[in-house]
Amino acid sequence: MTVLILASDLDPSADAMVTALRERDTAVCRVNTAWFPAQLSVSAGLRGGRWSGYLRTPAHCVELEDVHAVWYRSPEAYQMPDELSAPERHHAFLEAKYGLGGVLSSLPAFWVNHPARMADAAYKPVQLVRAHECGLAVPDTFITNEADSVRRFAAGGRTITKLLGSNTISEEGTRKLSWTRVLGEDDLGDLRGVEVTTHMVQRWVPKSFEVRVIVMGDHLTAAAIHAGNATSYVDWRSDYDALSYNLIDPPTEVTKGIHALMLAFGLVYGALDFVVTPAGEWVFLEINPGGQYGWIESHTSVPLTGVLADLLTKGQP
Repeated sequence: MTVLILASDLDPSADAMVTALRERDTAVCRVNTAWFPAQLSVSAGLRGGRWSGYLRTPAHCVELEDVHAVWYRSPEAYQMPDELSAPERHHAFLEAKYGLGGVLSSLPAFWVNHPARMADAAYKPVQLVRAHECGLAVPDTFITNEADSVRRFAAGGRTITKLLGSNTISEEGTRKLSWTRVLGEDDLGDLRGVEVTTHMVQRWVPKSFEVRVIVMGDHLTAAAIHAGNATSYVDWRSDYDALSYNLIDPPTEVTKGIHALMLAFGLVYGALDFVVTPAGEWVFLEINPGGQYGWIESHTSVPLTGVLADLLTKGQP
C-alpha cells in the first residue's frame, strides 16, 4: 500500500512527511502535477468501476490500485509545452485537468483533503455561515463592491478589511502582499476602485490574543499567538519574528463546533484561526483546508508531522 503525496517541488513539510512515512515503513510516492507531461505520465483503464494503471515519473512508477491514502498538499498547475500556441496550451491544460485530475480525484483512497472538499471550503462567506451553524461565534461581516455600503458599515464601529482569497499577487516579477488593515478616515474618504470587485469588510473584534487551531482527524492542537508589536497585533502574518506562542485548550463548546465544522465540510485536515476577546470569547475568523502547520510544530514541539503520518499510514481518521 502506498501514500501518494501531491506537493510542489519546494515544500519542507512534504520533505518531512516523506521521511516520517519511511520511518514507519510506509511506501510513499511524491508527485508534483507541474511535472505533467514532461516528467509525469499516466496510463489508466476503467475496470470494475475503478481506474487501474499507473503514474510514471523518471524515478517512480506507482500503481493506482496500490494508493490507499493521498495527501493533497500543494501541487502546482500542469505545465504545457512552450511550443504550443496559447489556445493549444489552454486546451491541453483543460484535458489534463479533466483527464489526469479526474482519474486522481476518483481514487477510492483516504484523502487529506479531497480537492473537491477543499474547493467547497475555500469560500469565506460559506465558512462564516457554516461556522455559525456549528455554534461558533463569527464577526459581523459585509461583502460589497459599493463605496457607500462600505461607509455605512464602517459607521457602525471600528472596521477592518481583508482579502477573500490569497493575499499574494505576483506582478512583473514582484511579489506583493496584502495584510488585514483597519480602515481609517483617509481610506473611507477615497474608495475609488471598490466597484471593480467584491471586498470584505468586517467588524473589528477586540482581542487579547489569537489562536491557530490545527485539526488532523480527531487530533486537535491549539496554539495561542501573542503579538509583540502594533503591526502584528492587527495581522500576525505581517511579522512572525514579533510573535510568541503557547499551547491552549479551547472551551468544550468551541472544540465541538470545530469538529462539527470539519464534518460539515468533509475535511480531515484544517487550520482554523480565532480571536480570543478580553472577555474570553472565541470568535471564528476562517478555516484553511490546506493551511501551514510546520511553524506551529516548530514553536510548540507538538509532533504534528507524526500525527499526520500516522493518519496517512492507517488510511483512516
